Amino acid sequence: MENIIKDFKTGTTTVGLVATNSVVLAADMRASFGHIAYDEESQKLYKITDRIGVTNAGSVGDSLTLVRFLRSHARLYEIERDIKITPKALVTYLSNVLNANRYYPFAAQFVMGGLNNGPELFEITPYGGILKRDKFAVSGSGTEPAMTTLDQNYKKGMTEEEGIAVAIKAVNAGKTRDIYSGGKSISVMVISEKGIRNLKDSEVQKYLPKKA
Repeated sequence: MENIIKDFKTGTTTVGLVATNSVVLAADMRASFGHIAYDEESQKLYKITDRIGVTNAGSVGDSLTLVRFLRSHARLYEIERDIKITPKALVTYLSNVLNANRYYPFAAQFVMGGLNNGPELFEITPYGGILKRDKFAVSGSGTEPAMTTLDQNYKKGMTEEEGIAVAIKAVNAGKTRDIYSGGKSISVMVISEKGIRNLKDSEVQKYLPKKA
């Protein structure tokens, strides 16, 4: 068990933040394999429903398995009840799955965001702990520089565009200072009453500092 915990590495930077009427999720695009930058265009943002998305840090295989669990559970829930599943209900399901496997844990950590009566944001630990976040959430090896950036730049009542700018700035700080974070660009997902929108790379580039 001790070896499992020591070997658990989350080589990435993912953030989520709450804006006025939306949730913004963002992540770097580097998949690391030990000290090797294995993939520079890795997907770390996943749409679960039209109102809920997640970021992942940790094992790609474990993360994708759990994403499939989440999508199938959400679909079944909505078919059986004829209502939209809430972020809290879905994060509780994920917590139960992770906690039930705590002796042979999934090496994955998630940030989940979505809409219920308003924007909601949660962190989920590998053992099923749920942390509700009213401002922002961070995961991965780039947590320290990303969190510092969010502490300095986040403010309540931000517009969606302001939230996008701050989220990109936080992930870029992780890419700059954390050797396991990087990639071709930054992935950004916006969850609002209009649904889920993934920003194009050309949109993301507008928020990044110009290279000298």
